[in-house]
Amino acid sequence: MNKQILVTGGTGFIGSHTVVELQNNGYDVVIVDNLSNSKIEVLNQIKEITGILPKFEEFDLTDKVKVDAFFKKYSNLEAIIHFAASKAVGESVDKPLMYYNNNLNTLMNIMSCMIEYKVPNLVFSSSCTVYGQPDKLPVTEKTPRKEAESPYGNTKTICEDIIRDTLNAYPELKGIALRYFNPIGAHETAKIGELPLGVPNNLIPFLTQTVAGIRPELSVFGDDYNTPDGSAIRDYIHVVDLAKAHVVAIERLLNDKNKENCEYFNVGTGNGVSVLEIIESFERATGEKVPHKIVARRVGDIEQIYADTTFANEELGWKAESTLDETLLSAWKWQENIGE
Repeated sequence: MNKQILVTGGTGFIGSHTVVELQNNGYDVVIVDNLSNSKIEVLNQIKEITGILPKFEEFDLTDKVKVDAFFKKYSNLEAIIHFAASKAVGESVDKPLMYYNNNLNTLMNIMSCMIEYKVPNLVFSSSCTVYGQPDKLPVTEKTPRKEAESPYGNTKTICEDIIRDTLNAYPELKGIALRYFNPIGAHETAKIGELPLGVPNNLIPFLTQTVAGIRPELSVFGDDYNTPDGSAIRDYIHVVDLAKAHVVAIERLLNDKNKENCEYFNVGTGNGVSVLEIIESFERATGEKVPHKIVARRVGDIEQIYADTTFANEELGWKAESTLDETLLSAWKWQENIGE
């Protein structure tokens, strides 16, 4: 029997790509999602890619009664990948209580059930936001965490602490926190990609929707940062490369290759790219023009961050492979496929 993995938030952007990679590697996947920022049709799109329709349960993980019922029903889980969370920096500034309620309670409900139902392995969807605005770049896993610039970032820091403390108290449990940088792009089939409900909060879906004529123009938040072109710098990673890192992390836990009960890995490309460079790369890769304007900085944004991925490369045997142009072209093909 194939090993069964729970993927929370599995119909979302990163989650759906990770489900594809897990199924392609022979895992039996169960998805839990409340569909607050995704669509049920993603399940069929996953099946079109892999030939397998993943098991699916629709409910909100903040509901402890339903979480308990789920774990009673699925008694053969070997590991959990926890994506389900609210994830927009700007929105978290406006709605902090929603973010603290959703992001913290879902994790605590899951971990209490891991203990009760003896599910030993967790891969957590963390973020480079735990580093705040670092004093030195690139950031390594030993870079000190700083006070978060947004409630979203703070929830990731608190969640890491909850996981660390729980794993210390229950040594039969193991966990890996993958600190994502900026996932973008779409599957090569253009059957799944980033499709937020409503107005996108993230750069790339807003950019592709602008080029498609759905949005009038792209706002570049700030051109007065202390960077070469004045726009903010991030480390943009292809979502499929990121998804593959989750499979490697799961295999590390299941094969008892982890060296500590709680491990942390930066998952990025190691390259810092500005917003204006993203626009240039997109135009080069696709031949399309990006209507854009410079506006004021956005509350909660940091100036620049990018990863040192040496530890993940050496310890996990994983490395990001896609170029920026390839990644942005995949995002545009996805946008063309879904239309308006």
